[in-house]
Amino acid sequence: MDLGKLIHLFCPFLLCFHFKIAGASVHIYPSQPFHDVGNSLLLYGGSEGIFASSRSFIRFENITLSRLKGHSNGLVQAVIFEASDRNNIGGSAYGGQRSICCTPDLSKLQGCKQGEIIRIPSAHDPRWPILLRVRFKGKHLSAKMEDTEILIRKTGIYNLLFISCDPHLKGLKMTGKTVWKNPNGYLPGRMAPLMNFYAYMSLAYLLLSAVWFFQYLRFRMDILPLQHCITVVIVLGLLEMVFWYLDYANFNNTGMRPFALTTWVVTIGAFRKTVSRILILCVSMGFGVVKSTLGGLTSKVLLVGVTYFIASEMLDIAEHVGIIDDISGRAKLFLVLPDAFLDAFLILWIFTSLSKTLEQLQMKRTSVKLEIYRKFSNALAVMVVASVAWIVYEVYFKATDPFNERWQTAWTITAFWDVIAFVLLCIICYLWTPSQNSQRYAYSGDVDEETEEAQSLTEGKQDGGISLVKQEKNTDSDREEDVEEDKRE
Repeated sequence: MDLGKLIHLFCPFLLCFHFKIAGASVHIYPSQPFHDVGNSLLLYGGSEGIFASSRSFIRFENITLSRLKGHSNGLVQAVIFEASDRNNIGGSAYGGQRSICCTPDLSKLQGCKQGEIIRIPSAHDPRWPILLRVRFKGKHLSAKMEDTEILIRKTGIYNLLFISCDPHLKGLKMTGKTVWKNPNGYLPGRMAPLMNFYAYMSLAYLLLSAVWFFQYLRFRMDILPLQHCITVVIVLGLLEMVFWYLDYANFNNTGMRPFALTTWVVTIGAFRKTVSRILILCVSMGFGVVKSTLGGLTSKVLLVGVTYFIASEMLDIAEHVGIIDDISGRAKLFLVLPDAFLDAFLILWIFTSLSKTLEQLQMKRTSVKLEIYRKFSNALAVMVVASVAWIVYEVYFKATDPFNERWQTAWTITAFWDVIAFVLLCIICYLWTPSQNSQRYAYSGDVDEETEEAQSLTEGKQDGGISLVKQEKNTDSDREEDVEEDKRE
């Protein structure tokens, strides 16, 4: 088995131990145990994308190894290699299973030194992969590695492994830390573009907020309940983008990711996604436009909302909060499935409700509302198609890049979902922007097309009170229709 496949198989297991104590770009190892992997003892030290620069490095600080018994001069090696050189570590005899440590047969065939790592010089730089050695002296139970700084001269995804080929060192543990730094800070290479992305998204939300609140305050006397909900989503989106930027900026400056800050931004994000989906669902049901209340569906909508918030919160914590940042694929799948199922369920519910609402608007001959709902349904359909296409691309991207060699573009996978959510929010804001004619979109009983057109023309005039009288006359009969409709749903 080659080293690439070995890392791919065993890293999820090792990561669940390592990242409990890792501060991302500052990897801390408080008494970390080595694990049996093939014919070696192995401790996973980290993996990050690093851009080439005189300011980029991986630094070893206070690395101390401890063993249970002092029997001889045991050797431990640290190996740093770029992902494209993963096959330069290890070898195989007579085409058999690939091993990391040199065996008697491999010693004869390849000239490696028995009891050490097999290293084949890289084609682009014979000094790589880098090997660092630390030996136990005599019967001493501990050994300290000299503090070392490795400069990174080639852009790539770098991996660090601590390996011992001595079977007598079972029970080996390590303390200390390694510091990984890019030219512009401590953010890992695949995350660095996200800091600038969230800065731009914060500005975009700020601009949308300014335009929306100007209209909101200008026509505050004609605001609909739906527009209050849109305001909440805009505020949550702005807060989420600002806090994501602060989280990444702090991470970039210190190399550490505070648990509290990351948890807070994840919670805001989960709440924003939940409110956004419930808003779209309520719009699709015709709340405030075709019906005055959701009636018996209110409790069901709230239940789905709470369930989605919990599922989204758990998944986002698993993906972003340090304590379980890189967990095993099986555990992550367990968290992804409920979130994906709820999204699919909501999409089906939204389009089913939207179809019924369009049908009711056609029956009531309300052309203004029908036109706005047709635009909304078209925009929503485009967003769903784009989302499905991106999911297919995301699956392909991850399936064809098991070793993260396309790490420089990996940030777009995350960024797309924030962009599409913002675009859909802008469309909703455009369709339901506060104006002097906002009330023509509001629920107004069984008003026919001619009455509606007259109302829109006389909006804001004194005779606007006539429409209110007409609305009152039809309230009771329309409530009965809502009750009957809720029973059918």
